[in-house]
Amino acid sequence: MEAALPREHYVDPESFLRERNMLRGQWTCIGRLDELGLTQAGRIAVVDFYGESIIVTHDGDLHAHANVCRHRGSQLLPENCPPGEMKALRCPYHSWTYSLNGSLMHAPHAEDINQADFKLTALAVESWGGWLWLAEDPKHTLLAQLGDVPERVRRYPLSELEVGLRFTYEVQANWKVIAENYNECYHCGPVHPELCRLVPAFGGGGIDIPWEDGVPHREGAWTFTMSGTSDRAPFPDLDGHERVRHKGELIYPNLLLSLSAEHAASYLLLPQAANSTRVVCELLFAPDEVAKPTFNPSDAGDLWDLVNLQDWAICESVQRGMASRYFRGGWYAPMEDNSLDIRRWLRARLGD
Repeated sequence: MEAALPREHYVDPESFLRERNMLRGQWTCIGRLDELGLTQAGRIAVVDFYGESIIVTHDGDLHAHANVCRHRGSQLLPENCPPGEMKALRCPYHSWTYSLNGSLMHAPHAEDINQADFKLTALAVESWGGWLWLAEDPKHTLLAQLGDVPERVRRYPLSELEVGLRFTYEVQANWKVIAENYNECYHCGPVHPELCRLVPAFGGGGIDIPWEDGVPHREGAWTFTMSGTSDRAPFPDLDGHERVRHKGELIYPNLLLSLSAEHAASYLLLPQAANSTRVVCELLFAPDEVAKPTFNPSDAGDLWDLVNLQDWAICESVQRGMASRYFRGGWYAPMEDNSLDIRRWLRARLGD
């Protein structure tokens, strides 16, 4: 048995603020590029980045800038501005105007200033897997942070997939409680009886689950739906294991991936407070399947929503327990070794 992260990491507001400042320096998944309207030049979107309003633009390349005019600090665009097309960014206060790459183009009655000194404050921006990623002065490239993940999921056409169904949940639990819960199956037997009937290995206390090759379904089942089957075709480039097994990835800090033969479930963890996380679950399908008049994602959606709600309920119970004056700190059982990753990942970056 090894000690989990200390209690304050889950319940203390000051620890949450310190952690959020650290997370801004990590490559963070923001959302699907196509859903944000950022797949074509001339497009803009306003996104939230750990409580900061950020403008992302596409002028042939992706750019990201703080939604703050360099003149007097007015927001250039409202935070609820829908994705759209723009040729430039014009401040509503004094009409300072910026190009989509963040350079100052025009400052009325201030012709003598050096425009190069008044570029918008930039953030690092990249794309991978069809998602937009942001970071503030990152120490590593996105691919370096992703590590072996792209190689492990290379046969899944993630960048081509489309959102077929979305669930948004407000979970009253710290984001790390949710990530740790995702990263182990010790809880699956007690919490997910329906899931364990579909994937019997999940009901064995989280021991000896073949994560690397994928987890097999019950006989006659091959995907994550209520029936275990689907009339949707498997992704064409999968290997023999991937066509009939389930794979999962926890991509720190905030993207969870569950990969089935004919769809992917992605989860964005968006920390709101020490005890609150918004979770956006999107089910992703091949475009030709989504285009069919008969497309109906509810067979997968019903299962995922059921499993999700079970997870959120137990995570909220954990959060309430951690807030108790009687909670002295958690422990990892031997079969929870994978969950220890979050302790190592977080403490190294916080300098603990």
